[in-house]
Amino acid sequence: MNDFELIDSQERSIGLLYLTRYERPQAPGGWVYDVHIDGHLLMSSISPLSERELATRGLAAHRGGGELSVLIGGMGLGYTAQAALESDRPSRVRVVDPMDFVFDWMRKGLLPLSEQLNADQRLELHQSDVYADLLGPPDQLWDLILVDVDHSPEMPLDRASLPFYTPEGQAAVRRHLAPGGVLAVWSAHDNDAFAAVLDQVYATAWREEIAWVVSHEDAEDDELHNVLFIACTEPTPELG
Repeated sequence: MNDFELIDSQERSIGLLYLTRYERPQAPGGWVYDVHIDGHLLMSSISPLSERELATRGLAAHRGGGELSVLIGGMGLGYTAQAALESDRPSRVRVVDPMDFVFDWMRKGLLPLSEQLNADQRLELHQSDVYADLLGPPDQLWDLILVDVDHSPEMPLDRASLPFYTPEGQAAVRRHLAPGGVLAVWSAHDNDAFAAVLDQVYATAWREEIAWVVSHEDAEDDELHNVLFIACTEPTPELG
């Protein structure tokens, strides 16, 4: 068993969230960072591939030139923001999260990517509920909206986000996208109903599976599968 070090814990309406780390020589910096909610693993630095791919594949889906504005729903451990900022296409990347302490973790250097994220002037931090923001009227338009908050469309962290997955909700979300804009949503599981909603609302929509293997020192390897839902306001040359 790994000896976990508790870095911080916070009680919120969705449960008790806490940040831990444990030593692992093969990990970057020799540590693995985990975020738990009520004893269940929410995210881990040991396997951030799908969080990074949310940004990488979302950017790839945007066919426009010039500088891009990127909105990210959910800070997590910062891997989606890091992947977006590794590209020279975004001129600004705004991360929206309702949990102020998550931003404090980054600012105080408690996250594995704190140094890189704190140093990038394109990064903006905004405390808010991304679902409420996107379901309301837009105050500005975004070229790319990336959302990674809920476990999946049928497993929300809070039922208040359920309208996001409906045709009416996505019609509201689309109004926040600039012409040629792209929405990409991370999910732990596939969901045909949400895919059908995106097909109905957007000019082009598709799903991409991400599969990879995570090796453990004291247990069998895990084969992981996540899904990205991607939708564009305009047809893509390949799909539509």
